[in-house]
Amino acid sequence: MVELLKAILFGIVEGITEWLPVSSTGHMIILDEFIRLDCTPEFLEMFLVVIQLGAILAVVILFWNKIFPFQFRDKSKPVIEMAKIMLWLKIVVACIPAAIVGVLFDDVLDALFYHAMPVALALIIFGVAFIVVERRNKGKKARVKTLDDITFQTAFLIGVFQLIAAVFPGTSRSGATIVGALLIGVSRSVAAEFTFFLAIPVMFGASLLKLVKFGLSFTAMEAGILIIGMLVSFFVSVFVIRFLMDYIKRHDFQIFGWYRIILGAIVIILGVTGVITA
Repeated sequence: MVELLKAILFGIVEGITEWLPVSSTGHMIILDEFIRLDCTPEFLEMFLVVIQLGAILAVVILFWNKIFPFQFRDKSKPVIEMAKIMLWLKIVVACIPAAIVGVLFDDVLDALFYHAMPVALALIIFGVAFIVVERRNKGKKARVKTLDDITFQTAFLIGVFQLIAAVFPGTSRSGATIVGALLIGVSRSVAAEFTFFLAIPVMFGASLLKLVKFGLSFTAMEAGILIIGMLVSFFVSVFVIRFLMDYIKRHDFQIFGWYRIILGAIVIILGVTGVITA
């Protein structure tokens, strides 16, 4: 029962931090320093990634009408919306950089950077980036105001920024892609939506990779922890995504930048004092 309660807590943290640009990986690493699951290191490594599948499902359900290209207006014949097909092609293009690096160097990157101190530095650096970019863009009109305005070149550039998050845990996948999108003239709402959609193949692919490496031989407790974590992350994600899309209609991302800087500083202090493993 205690382990299942821990899984619920991990699911809550995942659901909140996956979509806010504050680094879900960073928060999960920090949370694991204080609340450790009673499991093998191999299961924990897989769990911290695969729990994201619940968050992915929240995006699919909330944005179904924007991403599903087949509409059944006539019961006898589905209508294919080419704009949505093109959107998915752009998403695939944006996924290429991170997919190549993830497949080739996943284990190496985990060993090098999947620790508290690298996460803290990434939190601070991209926190500063959010503040600088938002102040730079203040008063400027976005060049890309709708999803249809995103070109293949723009999608690839956003994918390059996502690559930074794939290499350095703590950067935040959503944070990196949003900062990159803002830099090249994408509006906040479009940047957020494209980031959500980009997460579907990226997070599914990362989860599949971890599952294949771990294997499908779960104990009953491991299966329960994983399922509960994913379910909780799904329900929490639904509320967080709705909150964020409403929030950015009236505010910018600077508050998240300041949060990242403060959290990163706290992690460094905890690491230096030996409270957590650096």
